[in-house]
Amino acid sequence: MYRVLTVAREYGSGGGRIARSIADGLGWKLLDRTLMETIAQSAQVDPELARRYDEQVDSWLHRISRRGLWHGAFEGVAAVTEAQFLDAENVAALGRSIIEEAHAGGNCVIVGRGAQSVLHSFQDVFHVFIYAPWPDRLARVRERRPEAGNIEELIRSTDQSREDYIRIYFGSDWKDPHLYQMMINSALGEDRVAEMIIHAIN
Repeated sequence: MYRVLTVAREYGSGGGRIARSIADGLGWKLLDRTLMETIAQSAQVDPELARRYDEQVDSWLHRISRRGLWHGAFEGVAAVTEAQFLDAENVAALGRSIIEEAHAGGNCVIVGRGAQSVLHSFQDVFHVFIYAPWPDRLARVRERRPEAGNIEELIRSTDQSREDYIRIYFGSDWKDPHLYQMMINSALGEDRVAEMIIHAIN
């Protein structure tokens, strides 16, 4: 019996809306933006600061500097807390803990943030990857982000960030079919895709 659903999604695929429809249909809790709010509370920082690192990867230089800092490379510097030194790696680690806690409670839909990797070994978790044709993605993002200049570059860079995030912080290939029970095209219609996933879970 499945108690948790994870939803990975291409940017502009409609995956977030589909996840919300599934959560509503099942009567389960949705962890998407609320997951970032929980991370912010745990780190004792403003939610907007936490969102800045949402599904992002720290630069190579930052990661090297960070390791030196945490391992005492700068003698005499006062101890640095996570709240004072929040970065993408901290956000990923906090996200992992919150995802594990959410799984323990069950009855939730978790969107992105590496949940498919964190919970991959659990038999009571159903993993879905939602993708869409390029023209559909362009139309969705253009509607959602009319102020964005280069929509194509925004989509490509967001997807790349998500792919890098999963690879660097969770050691997985974002589009590896073996991570998922279902990979589905939202061109079938968002409502229909939601219904198909609910049917599969049940």
